Amino acid sequence: MSRYTGPVYRKSRRLGFSTLENGKELSRKPYAPGIHGTSRRKKSSEYGIQLQEKQKLRFMYGLTEKQFARTFEKAAKMPGITGENLFKLLESRLDNLVYRMGLASTRRAARQIVNHGHILVNGASVDIPSYTVKPESIISVKEKSLNHPAIKQALESTLARCAYVDFDAKKMSGTFIRLPERSELNADINESLVVEYYNR
Repeated sequence: MSRYTGPVYRKSRRLGFSTLENGKELSRKPYAPGIHGTSRRKKSSEYGIQLQEKQKLRFMYGLTEKQFARTFEKAAKMPGITGENLFKLLESRLDNLVYRMGLASTRRAARQIVNHGHILVNGASVDIPSYTVKPESIISVKEKSLNHPAIKQALESTLARCAYVDFDAKKMSGTFIRLPERSELNADINESLVVEYYNR
């Protein structure tokens, strides 16, 4: 299945969950899209609930079905709790960290910035959004891209950053300090349901 490129607000309303993590999609119309959006929904089956939770996480990070399944397989082989490992792998993606540092207003915009070659990791150009960044790595903007309008606009609108990233706006450079704790990530996701979905 290819990556979803349709309206983000519509997908968020369908899932009843803010995939942008800011709640803007649901603030005006907190119901499903379409003519029957305001009618009472049928009770979901156990499988349906697990599927919806998986879709929430997949659409939030903007992965294709194949990418997400591959990431889950990798998480399952790691020591520790599979659901938390999955979150840590998703948070370690380059496009996500570009977003977390405030260099892009959304993860979709972050993917585009990375794809277009504006980002360096430890001084080397990386244009692969799914690139796994290791803790203590330095992410910076290329010198020729320092005045990129989309990056400057995103930085101006960034009010706060996660505790596991450090960013110097003057140098346009940041550090992925450490892997995040589960308590620092989205509390509206029940990752154990995602694990149950793949283990069914």
